[in-house]
Amino acid sequence: MPASAAPASPAAAARPQGCTHLKLRQLGRLVARHYEAHVAPTGLRNMQYSLLSHVVKLGPLHMGALAAAMRLDASTLSRNLAPLVARGLVEVGAGADQRSRLVGATLAGQALREDAQQAWKRAQLALGQRLGEARVAALHTALDEAMRLLESDGPCGAGPQGQGPPAATAGHRPPAPRRRPPPG
Repeated sequence: MPASAAPASPAAAARPQGCTHLKLRQLGRLVARHYEAHVAPTGLRNMQYSLLSHVVKLGPLHMGALAAAMRLDASTLSRNLAPLVARGLVEVGAGADQRSRLVGATLAGQALREDAQQAWKRAQLALGQRLGEARVAALHTALDEAMRLLESDGPCGAGPQGQGPPAATAGHRPPAPRRRPPPG
């Protein structure tokens, strides 16, 4: 058998092919479309459902605690909470001091979350049927482990207690934050 026709070694077969970030984004878009198709009839987007669900389950809670629970930065949280506040599904009020804000679900928000949760469950079941429960469970395990490793202190990790990337060290500067262009 010529060398070019030899089967690949198990180690070579286990090497990642392509860009992990791109593959995760592509998978994320496909999964988001799947869930969006199920949740959209409730009038919520995926992120809005996730936020509302967290607020109902954990709230009322401080904005910082909600951001930490969802692994979001403050500006992303504020931007995604705005439509829920505008629809009267959540309220943001004063916290213990002038700088803290509490987020809580309104009765309308709690009721809509109930309806949306049924849609989300249908999406979850349909995805499990399409991909297979064992594959979904393995995916969850792999994703949880990857998040745990990336959140730990290290060169690419989030640093202690998930406080963002480690401080710049000699010879290493974190990348500049990406800015979105103004709408146009």
